[in-house]
Amino acid sequence: MTISQLAAAAEVSVPTVSKVLNGRPDVARETRARVEAVIQRHGYQRRRSTTPRGPRLVDLVFNELGNPWALEIIRGVEGAAREQGVEVVLSECLGARTPRQEWLDSVLERRPTGVIMVFSDLDHDQRTQLEARNIPFVVVDPVGEERGDVPSVGSANYTGGGLATRHLLDLGHRRIAVIGGPPETLCSRARLSGYREALEHAGVRPDESLVRSGNFFVESGHDEALSLLTSADPPTAIFAGNDLQALGVYRAARELGLRIPDDLSVVGYDDLPVARWVGPELTTVHQPLARMADTATRLLLTLAAGETPPALRVDLAVDLVVRGSTAPPRAAPAQSSVPTSRRAAAT
Repeated sequence: MTISQLAAAAEVSVPTVSKVLNGRPDVARETRARVEAVIQRHGYQRRRSTTPRGPRLVDLVFNELGNPWALEIIRGVEGAAREQGVEVVLSECLGARTPRQEWLDSVLERRPTGVIMVFSDLDHDQRTQLEARNIPFVVVDPVGEERGDVPSVGSANYTGGGLATRHLLDLGHRRIAVIGGPPETLCSRARLSGYREALEHAGVRPDESLVRSGNFFVESGHDEALSLLTSADPPTAIFAGNDLQALGVYRAARELGLRIPDDLSVVGYDDLPVARWVGPELTTVHQPLARMADTATRLLLTLAAGETPPALRVDLAVDLVVRGSTAPPRAAPAQSSVPTSRRAAAT
């Protein structure tokens, strides 16, 4: 359809349709909704322009900033974008998984080369609005199961969960706890599946009392570890869903007078720089965050150029980095290291 046909179908003027397509804010909400409905109904897509629109921009959107994980992603995107002469615009969803419509309106107005969503997602209407303007997007570390036609870059989370758990099993641990991330997130579910499969393959029946969910931040790692370690039959090892939660486990162990790895082995996930700053240095699953971001940026620019990439879904390999936070379990039960009075005080 042409813009004039869209305007006729929506019963508005051609300039109004143009304003909606360009993300202009000076359109009434009801009118904008009517035009967007017509655009979606007819599958309209603007022809790709060959005229430069000014600086090439990539919108990089996080559900939440303020942690070392995000910094690694930013570095990866910035490095790949700089090579291609592209500038990066950084946005945050303030903890929400889906950005506000106001953010999308600003994106439509500046019409970037593309959008990279990190641990966040777009709803169906938002995706349709970007597609109608020929603004491609790529998802890094998808929150949920993505459609096959949604470009995304992740890592082998199932494999990583298995690597961490098998390492602890090989050391002789059998009471292995896991503190995962939010259960609704794809990466957390995959890591937990890898944990369960490794236990079952070793003939160890998973104990559901040792399975906890957190939010990928230090506080949840601390709180869940404190609960686990002060229980009647505590674990001898904890697999944390990420390095930040592992730091929380370190804190809980310190409060209880437990020594790592003598009394408790700990494995993290991500291999952030902080994993080498703590004592003992953290054994963790290395997730290639910067390379994931680099891959996502190159995939986005390939799509923006109208080219077909080798694959729309990319999962990069992970590997285990063994450091000083893991060791065979002590012969005596780990709970004997925590005096009963201290366990009671912690609860």
